[in-house]
Amino acid sequence: MTDTSTPDPVEMVPFGPVLVGQTEKTLQALLRQTLAGTGLTEPEWVTLRLATMVDGQVDRLGLISVVADRAKFADTTAIVGALTERGLVADGQPTRNGRELVSTVLAASEASSGAVWRGLPTADVEAATRVLNEVLRRARDLTASTAPAR
Repeated sequence: MTDTSTPDPVEMVPFGPVLVGQTEKTLQALLRQTLAGTGLTEPEWVTLRLATMVDGQVDRLGLISVVADRAKFADTTAIVGALTERGLVADGQPTRNGRELVSTVLAASEASSGAVWRGLPTADVEAATRVLNEVLRRARDLTASTAPAR
């Protein structure tokens, strides 16, 4: 009898841009599934989530700046405008409806893909956090030093 099973296509990807990129793309696919039916695009979700994270600290222009800096979206002003038109953000702050939608999406995400994060060894999470934050810092430094003059 011949074994016709397909080997697991997931291989041990070495640390670096390919691993980080594949992880990001796979997590984005899970996020798009979670966002289905909310009317939010991924950039709108990221912007609304950032609005809740900086709630009370920024106004509209501040939110635009935070999102442009952290998410690198080219159309941040339009994204904040769309969220404002939907009543999810007002003057850079999440509205009650915005906060409720964030809570709903986070709960749905936990239910559908929370297992991705649960049960990871604490020491590994701490090490990954340190390394990825250092990679992020270096990448931000590079984007700042190579950005065209305004």
